[in-house]
Amino acid sequence: MEQIRTVLKEGIGKNLYQIILSNPRSQSEASKARIRPVILKGELLFQESRFVGPKVFHRNLSVEETVQAVLKSLETEFKQMEMQTAELQATVLISKKGKVTLKKKRLNAAETGGEKAAGHEIRRPQLSHNRVKHYILKEGIPVGFLMDLGVQNAEGHIIRQKYDKFKQINRFLEFIEDIMPILPKERTIHIIDFGCGKSYLTFAMYYYLKELQGLDVRITGLDLKEDVIRTCNALKDKYGYTGLTFIRGDISTFEGEDQVDMVVTLHACDTATDYALQKAVCWGASVILSVPCCQHELNRQISCEELSPILKYGLLRERMSALVTDGLRANLLEQMGYETQILEFIDMEHTPKNILLRAVKKRERMAEKEEIRHLMEMLHVSPTLDMLLNGETMERTE
Repeated sequence: MEQIRTVLKEGIGKNLYQIILSNPRSQSEASKARIRPVILKGELLFQESRFVGPKVFHRNLSVEETVQAVLKSLETEFKQMEMQTAELQATVLISKKGKVTLKKKRLNAAETGGEKAAGHEIRRPQLSHNRVKHYILKEGIPVGFLMDLGVQNAEGHIIRQKYDKFKQINRFLEFIEDIMPILPKERTIHIIDFGCGKSYLTFAMYYYLKELQGLDVRITGLDLKEDVIRTCNALKDKYGYTGLTFIRGDISTFEGEDQVDMVVTLHACDTATDYALQKAVCWGASVILSVPCCQHELNRQISCEELSPILKYGLLRERMSALVTDGLRANLLEQMGYETQILEFIDMEHTPKNILLRAVKKRERMAEKEEIRHLMEMLHVSPTLDMLLNGETMERTE
């Protein structure tokens, strides 16, 4: 093993592309392991990803820890290693009788520039501080639910037709990452996903918070479609996601919860979004993430003589109504004590509906803003969320 140690010490550095450990011995739980360099807080480390069934386990190692981990894996778990750096390719094969074969190949300038060498594509190492897009769920690392939902293949490669969906999932997880400091750490975090649908993002949220961050989390997905709920429950049982539950139900009549830390509502149609937001406010949820969809209500109501030259065009009327709807929602949430942002979001269906409302509870309910009431009166609109939050105590526009 001394020859292998020497090669590892030579190759494990900033020019390492990857190390793949494969061909598991019978007693190994892992089917494969991959090691690649990463920059974390300015320090060069090496991330080991171990593939055990549908799960992937990660740890970050120093140079010496990486050398020791690879040697131990070759002694006890795997019979093959392939290492690629910017200057070197090395392969280790271990026979059934324990014979060790080490093959090395130096790469010339053309090969290190990215051309093919010996049938392999040699690429420059990718570190987290370069211009390559950083994804929370990384390409090349298989994740069970992404495979079953048709986003990845068994090798972790993204299905070409689903690459936009892969980017959308990661974009959503960036929003989750941003609000993590707000979520409680001393108890179970309870999250409700209203209108979860096929639950790409529900599974991603659970996987990120529970599997990658190690938080105690309970997530409930709610949807009207019985077949969708049945499929999602079968998948979560397959992965052993005990903190994830899917139930059939209507957002407007959903009951049975006293405390919810975060409410997610993605593409809930028309006023279903308003009922979800109202329930979140009543629970005092710390975080609300909402991607509204199909804002038809104000499109039927909006009327303003000064804007009539614009509103007479159906497409512009529809888009203006949607923008007004979400602008009023954001202001009503601020009135309820939430610091609210309107952010751009990559939509799964590739439509102009790519607005995300992110609301974080900061204070107690505030006095109503007169300009908001004036705007509603001027446009002759009566949003459902205003009725749900302010009730009949406010004079409403018919």
